[in-house]
Amino acid sequence: MSAKDTVRRNKIVIQTTLCGDYTLILNKVLEQKLITGREYNNLKSINKETLEGHAVELVDKIMNKGEESCQAFLNLLQTDEDIKETYPELKNIQLNIPCLLPMPVQASSSDDVDDKSLESKRQKQGDQYRLNSRPIGLCFIINNENFLDGDVRHGTGRDTESLAEVFSWLGFRVLMCKDQTRDQMDHTLKSFASVRDFSQLQQLDVKEWSGGSFTDFQGGAKHGDAFICCILSHGRKGVVLGIDGQPLAIKEMTRTFKATDQSALTGKPKVFLIQACQGGQIQGGVLSEDLQADDCQSLYIPEEADVLVAMATVEDCAAIRHKIDGSWFIQPLCEELKDGCPRGEDVVTILHRVNNKVSQKEGNRNQPGTVKQMPEVRFTLRKKLVLSPHHN
Repeated sequence: MSAKDTVRRNKIVIQTTLCGDYTLILNKVLEQKLITGREYNNLKSINKETLEGHAVELVDKIMNKGEESCQAFLNLLQTDEDIKETYPELKNIQLNIPCLLPMPVQASSSDDVDDKSLESKRQKQGDQYRLNSRPIGLCFIINNENFLDGDVRHGTGRDTESLAEVFSWLGFRVLMCKDQTRDQMDHTLKSFASVRDFSQLQQLDVKEWSGGSFTDFQGGAKHGDAFICCILSHGRKGVVLGIDGQPLAIKEMTRTFKATDQSALTGKPKVFLIQACQGGQIQGGVLSEDLQADDCQSLYIPEEADVLVAMATVEDCAAIRHKIDGSWFIQPLCEELKDGCPRGEDVVTILHRVNNKVSQKEGNRNQPGTVKQMPEVRFTLRKKLVLSPHHN
């Protein structure tokens, strides 16, 4: 029996079950690209008196897309953990779905093409981190603006808001702490790394991005399928400074989130975006003849797997920040995320463009090549990290 026939045979019970949380299944089929963004908006806004009416429209839409979409839809219903937890009634019809994986015997040439296409899609999905939680996860920002020696990092507020806007748009819950000493940064990061210590966040003056601004922390934080950590501060080689001028090693920060049996983030991507100088040298430039960009399983994982660290600059050099417009690194980063994520690009690909964009900036228009900046990206990601805009 084909997948489309299986959906048709179980259509009524599937529709009735999905009514329990129509928004979840609608978001899930969008994530898996079973429907387009336009179809999502149409399905979300259709004029139906009951949730069942919306579910009917969704299932009909999937069936009209053909065998491959029906096969992927059935796979989603039976393999996604959120769906199995939200719709336990689906267990009652699993035995009525005889085959979720293609098992062609003497398939025709057209069937072979369909199977290869489906297998290619399945392999592509296996190469990506699964981001199914809602929200996707936490985005935590440390914004050190006012230092105890009287120094003020003008423009960092613009960076903080830009990061909050883009990661909220990408489905993350955005939290922020401002003006922390070295020890406070260390304590706060360890609190975020431990699933048991979220209760301490109430004592850390955490703010939450809501309605276009930072407000009081609403509590109830928990990790999802990814974690973003943004550090905006002064720095030196290999370290970030607290507002007391004391250094916290970047390596120590990332290792706080290493994989353990107890960690809620083991096997999940952890991204560190660091806007801080790594020295006092000003990078210069050299004239290049080629100004074009390139065209171009074990049961165990290493403790320091699944980490990406994107630095505003290479070691020993300064990171440039405009007092009003924000930094050379964070602002292009947010722009490229807004541009690339809706196209399904992974984060590393997007960071390649950020590196190129920052490298083209000039700090002295009268003397090109005298003030430059080159970001640096290091990662131990095992899969592609693809972030998608969050549809409310």
